Amino acid sequence: MPLKNESRARNRGEAKRVLVVDDEADIRELLDLTLARMGLLADCVGSIAEARRMLAGQRYQLCLTDMRLPDGEGLELVRHIADTVVDLPVAVITAYGSAENAVSALKAGAFDYIAKPVSLDQLRGMVKSALELPGSDPAGDAAGGSGLLGDSPAIGQVRALIDRVARSQAPVHITGESGSGKELAARLIHSLGARRDRAFVPVNCGAIPESLMESEFFGYRKGAFTGANDDREGFFQMADGGTLFLDEVADLPLPMQVKLLRAIQEKRVRKLGAASEEIADVRIICATHQDLKTLVEQGRFRQDLFYRLNVIELRMPALRECRDDIPMLAQHILERLARAADVTPPPLAAAALEALQDYPFPGNVRELENVLERALALMAGDRIDVVDLNLAPSPLPGVVAATAGGSLQDHLDQVERQAVLDALKQSNNNRTAAARLLGVTFRSLRYRMARLGMNE
Repeated sequence: MPLKNESRARNRGEAKRVLVVDDEADIRELLDLTLARMGLLADCVGSIAEARRMLAGQRYQLCLTDMRLPDGEGLELVRHIADTVVDLPVAVITAYGSAENAVSALKAGAFDYIAKPVSLDQLRGMVKSALELPGSDPAGDAAGGSGLLGDSPAIGQVRALIDRVARSQAPVHITGESGSGKELAARLIHSLGARRDRAFVPVNCGAIPESLMESEFFGYRKGAFTGANDDREGFFQMADGGTLFLDEVADLPLPMQVKLLRAIQEKRVRKLGAASEEIADVRIICATHQDLKTLVEQGRFRQDLFYRLNVIELRMPALRECRDDIPMLAQHILERLARAADVTPPPLAAAALEALQDYPFPGNVRELENVLERALALMAGDRIDVVDLNLAPSPLPGVVAATAGGSLQDHLDQVERQAVLDALKQSNNNRTAAARLLGVTFRSLRYRMARLGMNE
C-alpha cells in the first residue's frame, strides 16, 4: 500500500521522506528496508499514476524511480517533477549497462542514476548526496558571484547555468578557449553542489604520459609492476565522494577513453594488480578547447564517451565577448597581485583601460593577468599607462612583408605554425613531447596553438 509508512511517519515526525516508484515488489521492499535503516521514510508505489497522486498530496525530499513502468517510462515522471515540483531531486534505476537510458534521464533533469542489480553501497551514497543538496540561499549566490566576476549578459548566463548544474550529479562538459576560466567554472559547480565538502581533483589529461595513464587514473597495488613499492591511490580514489575534473579530455588516447568510459558507466574501478573492483563515487566534469563533435567525426574521440560526458554543456565566453567586464576584472586582478607583492595597487590610466578593452586577448583572462603582472613589475611611474601594458600592436594595413606578400606578423605566424606542426609530427601528436622539442612549456605550446588557430 502506498501509505504503509504512515504510522512510522507519525512516530518519527521530522524524518525525511522518499518516494520509491518501481513495479517490482522485491525491489520496492529492498529500497524500503535500506532507506529505513538510514532513518528515512519511504512511500512505495508501482506506477506513474500512483506516483503523481502521491506527489500531489505529500512533500518529498527525494524520488527514486525505475525507468520502465507499467503505464509509461520513468522519463515521463522525471519531466513531470522537473516541471511541477520545486527542488525535488530525482534518481532513476536503469537496467544493467543501459548507458543510453542513464544519459537520457540526466538530460531530462535527473539528479543521478543507479544500475540494476542495485548496489546498496552506491544507493546509500547517492541518497546521502541527494539529501545534502544545498538550497538556493544568499550564501550560495554570494559564492557564485565572488568566483565569477562580471556583469555582462554572457557571464550572467554562465553564472545562472552553474547554479542550476550544481544541483545535479550529471556530467558536465565545459567548452571555451584557453584561458577563459573553464577550471574556475568547474570549481564553482563543485563548491555549490552536494559534494562541496569532499575532494575536487583536477587532472590535466594532456600532461600524463600514455604509459602511465591507467596507473594514474585507477591506482595500483604493491608489486603490480617494477617500481610499485607501495599501494597507490589513483585519481578516481582520491576524488571518491567528490568531483573529478578532466581538463583537456580530448588529449586522452583512444585506449584510455575505453577504460574511462567503463569506469564512468559502472562507477567502479580496478587498481593495477588488484583482484577485484572497488566503487568510485565521483562526479565527472570535463573541459576542452577543442570541438569534440569534430574529433568524433574524425575517429579521434569515441562517440559513446562523448555522449556520456556531454550530458550538460557549459560554454565559457571569450574575454572579447565581455569587453565591458574588463575594467572590473583588471581592478580585481591588480588588487590580488598587489597584495601578493605587498604593495599598494596602482591605478590604471584611462588610456590603459581603453587599450585593454580594444585588445582582442587571444589568451583571454589568463593573458590579461599576465599583462597586468608584467605591468605591475615594470611600470615606470605611479600608475599603469598604455606603454606599461606592452600590448602587441595590430598589424598596420600598409605594412607588408616583401617575402610573403602579407604583414610581418603573418609571416612570423606562418613560420611558428610550421615549427609547431613539425614538432607534433615528430612526436606523433604528443603535445607534451612536442613542447619539449620546441623548448617551451606545455602551457606555452597550448597558448601558441590557440593563438594560431591550430586546435580545430
